[in-house]
Amino acid sequence: MNRQEKKSILANINNSLQTSYADGFGVNDSASDSLPRRSEVVAVAEKLLELIFPGFERAGTYPSSAVLLADCLRELSDQISRAVRRVKGEECENCDSGCSMCCDESSALEMLRKLPEIREIMKSDVKAAYNGDPAAKNFDEIILSYPGIKAIAIQRIAHELYLLDVPLIPRMMTEYAHSVTGIDIHPGATIGKGVFIDHGTGVVIGETAVIGDNVRIYQGVTLGAANFPKNACGMLIKGAKRHPTVGNNVTIYSGASVLGDITIGDNSVIGGNVWLTESLPSGTKITALPPEHRKKMLNSAGDIK
Repeated sequence: MNRQEKKSILANINNSLQTSYADGFGVNDSASDSLPRRSEVVAVAEKLLELIFPGFERAGTYPSSAVLLADCLRELSDQISRAVRRVKGEECENCDSGCSMCCDESSALEMLRKLPEIREIMKSDVKAAYNGDPAAKNFDEIILSYPGIKAIAIQRIAHELYLLDVPLIPRMMTEYAHSVTGIDIHPGATIGKGVFIDHGTGVVIGETAVIGDNVRIYQGVTLGAANFPKNACGMLIKGAKRHPTVGNNVTIYSGASVLGDITIGDNSVIGGNVWLTESLPSGTKITALPPEHRKKMLNSAGDIK
């Protein structure tokens, strides 16, 4: 293939792409300044983790937490402003007086005010991991290597932004945590103190899930929706409570699926691979019926007797 032929092929591809870009479907953005930047949102999340666990994340070399806080305020405010302008569109462009989200730092500042509280809660999560895992040697090992700690810490940060109605940024943060830990926690989920997600791979916790204090969750657990209610036009109804509420001191073993707007009472135990769509009273232990195990004896010819 000669240079002219390649040039012609690329020109045809580009023309097709430009036609697709112009269709108004909404999966492209020529004004890139109106979008929050994924790399910068991730960078802010890592810096916020450094403030929660100083010395562990090493997000940068800072003379003091005050300098790091100032950087987080500036960078987070910028990303929030981008997200608000993107979501509000013309409404934001035609705004004369401005709003607290896109024209000042109040939303970012409100989130930062929660950091001391988040840190105290995370201390209880680290302790729960240490007490709940016989393989854990010390707190350092847990903070440095346990995916559940990172996933929960980022979700707690994102949850505060979610409560402030900050668009885009909370989900970007939790999906970053999902990508590096294998644990998918929606920023809307409410999580209590002393929560331990052990191993963690494949854990899914939905938007309206509520988790109490001192809850232990193993890998492959889903706290999901049983169904998705629709309106008269057949469109999904957004925001309705559709995920479980889990009480205090509950243990959910690997592979369990707890689905729907149900309540799991305090001090309950849900066994591995249980499929649960009904509420449980406090103190309940439920297990899946194991398959029958039959010992098969082989004769000298290798046939099953």
